[in-house]
Amino acid sequence: MENTIFELQYAMDTFYFLVCGALVMWMAAGFAMLEAGLVRAKNTTEILTKNVALFAIACTMYLICGYQIMYDGGWFLAGIALDGAESAEALAESVYGEFKGEDANAYSNASDFFFQVVFVATAMSITSGAVAERMKLWSYLLFAVFMTGFIYPMEGSWTWGGKEVFGLYSLNYVDYAGSGIVHLAGAAAALAGVLILGPRKGKYGPNGAINAIPGANLPLATLGTFILWLGWFGFNGGSTLSLDSISAANEVAVVFVNTNAAACGGLIAALIFARLLFGKADLTMALNGALAGLVSITAEPADPTPLVATIIGAVGGLIVVASILLLDKLKIDDPVGAISVHGSAGLWGVFAVLISDAEATFVGQLVGVVTIAVWMFVASLVVWLIIKAIIGVRVSEEDEFSGVDISECGMEAYPEFTSNK
Repeated sequence: MENTIFELQYAMDTFYFLVCGALVMWMAAGFAMLEAGLVRAKNTTEILTKNVALFAIACTMYLICGYQIMYDGGWFLAGIALDGAESAEALAESVYGEFKGEDANAYSNASDFFFQVVFVATAMSITSGAVAERMKLWSYLLFAVFMTGFIYPMEGSWTWGGKEVFGLYSLNYVDYAGSGIVHLAGAAAALAGVLILGPRKGKYGPNGAINAIPGANLPLATLGTFILWLGWFGFNGGSTLSLDSISAANEVAVVFVNTNAAACGGLIAALIFARLLFGKADLTMALNGALAGLVSITAEPADPTPLVATIIGAVGGLIVVASILLLDKLKIDDPVGAISVHGSAGLWGVFAVLISDAEATFVGQLVGVVTIAVWMFVASLVVWLIIKAIIGVRVSEEDEFSGVDISECGMEAYPEFTSNK
């Protein structure tokens, strides 16, 4: 009877884990639609190619080496089982108490791998929009190999993996689903790339002028935001890791409620703030406000009350508007606002943990975010610079003017319309 109960419980937990992973995978569609909507029509095919290709590269590199680096977890390569499944056994023991044999270990390893690999792809997706409209496609995909195979897994090994940072110190850092571990990390890598690339031609004029370059398809951007919003329930909800008890099920419900509340708070705050600043209801700021609210609550969606979660999201919404304006002042060109959404709001989210989690400390959170940001920025900067020296990272001025769809992909997303619109 005990084994029957265990098997049923294990099957339900594994199924829940995999469904949440599938929801996170669906976020790849959200990023693709959001970015396709916020770039100009002449760059749409390239941004879509980038998004589908980075997902495949992320999953493959994490399969080959990333999972092993991050968790000492074994997986299958060319039909050969790599040694080490300690993380899977530890996961099963933490959920069920006494470990229940090899079959549980194997399935735990598979479900854990699937859930983790879609997080890697999410971190990589954050960089895509920030470098849009002027980066060479193959340079970006080469960076994706190093980002997903080594740079992100190393950072993950210090945080969720529990290893010492280069054998020097351990992190006392609380981050439930990855405001810092995934979102701030992706933003730091994106910032390094943007600084190497420089702004798009015509974005900044003389005497501090900032020229708006509107996206081609706001309906697509809105759809992408809603897809990301939906996927976030898997992102945060799956991070509970199980549904093995009434308390765990209730925690999942609270996580869903708080995730949604924070998104709403972020959108409302950003919309109102933009109205006060610009005198108009800015849709792009509202969309980024919702995403900033989601990023802000990701570090701790289980402990706050729904009202506190709404406030945390609202602060994230205010921060993202201010951050987008500040980066433009600094002439850091981010076409989709990814650095502000995932970096600035992610930083806030990490420290917002202190509001509701008694186990978190300011010093622990500070050391965590500094470690993540410095490693991701410096390691990414080095890789970007090497790629720039070898094959270059930026398309020619002529190709940028004509659109990278033609120069990089040889086709247009909207061939019925005139190029360069």
